Amino acid sequence: MKKVRGRVWRGGKPQDGFVFESISDYLADDDALVWCDIYDPDHETFKELADEIGLNIWAVEDAIAVAERTKAVAYHTHTFFTVYAVTCAESPEETESRIQTHRISAFVLPRGLITVRLSPDFEIDEVSQRFDELGGQEHGVGALVHGLLDVVVDGHFDAVQVLDDRIEAVEDELFADRPQKALQRRTFQLRKDLVKLRRVVLPMREVISLIQHHRFDTKTAPELDPLYADLYDHVLRASEWTESLRDMITTVFETNLSLQDARLNTVMKKLTGWAAIIAVPTAITGFYGQNVIYPGVDTVDGFVTSTVIIVLLVIILYVSFKRRDWL
Repeated sequence: MKKVRGRVWRGGKPQDGFVFESISDYLADDDALVWCDIYDPDHETFKELADEIGLNIWAVEDAIAVAERTKAVAYHTHTFFTVYAVTCAESPEETESRIQTHRISAFVLPRGLITVRLSPDFEIDEVSQRFDELGGQEHGVGALVHGLLDVVVDGHFDAVQVLDDRIEAVEDELFADRPQKALQRRTFQLRKDLVKLRRVVLPMREVISLIQHHRFDTKTAPELDPLYADLYDHVLRASEWTESLRDMITTVFETNLSLQDARLNTVMKKLTGWAAIIAVPTAITGFYGQNVIYPGVDTVDGFVTSTVIIVLLVIILYVSFKRRDWL
């Protein structure tokens, strides 16, 4: 995998021959627009680049840190933001997480965008393709930032859709006659996935809002404002969808527990009913087993009488419990 890749535009037209060592020259050219993507950068090398083009030292540390939250910070000469792209991996086990997050940090300069990735699984080629589809390089660096964030937000939507489908499958199985034993574990795993997704989706609102209001391409802002407004709307929809799924999976989890209690109560009622029915013949035969003289002892009539009493009482109890839905 390439450690460094990039593209250069002049006058809105793509140019050939990106050279990493010439980033400073590209950024100094008023007619140039540059995008540089760095994967898993060497700490010292990246710090040298940051010193050369004037990046904030704390933002540089955040970009290469192992763990960092979603955020955006506006500095005097550039804007720094960290977002998480989301992909859904195929997993044969329903009880395993399918949500994978990939952190992307970016430095937005007046004439350039520098992205830093620590995960090799994020499709950076899709970002480059989105730049060409938008065809808005003549609008400055804001168009590049929008293309990157648009790919990230689309990934959030795909992940939310996958979780929505999985929750619907759990709902269909919830009221089945014989629910699977792993239903509880699947529900718990879905809750964990939603919490994981919520942590990266909800802060995107602040990120988009800050970037939209602290862009350096003020001359082309009117052309890009509708695109950023639409992007912000997509972020809001993804956030609201995530929140609704969170409430839904909580309801499914609680309903499953309630159904388990209801099934247990049904079993207990049936056991109690059959225990009462069995107790009748036990009591009568136990009475006749006493070492005392009683009517019908050692006679056929006594045996017939006790048998009839047992059968009648058992039938009466069975009919009574059946009417009360205990059996």
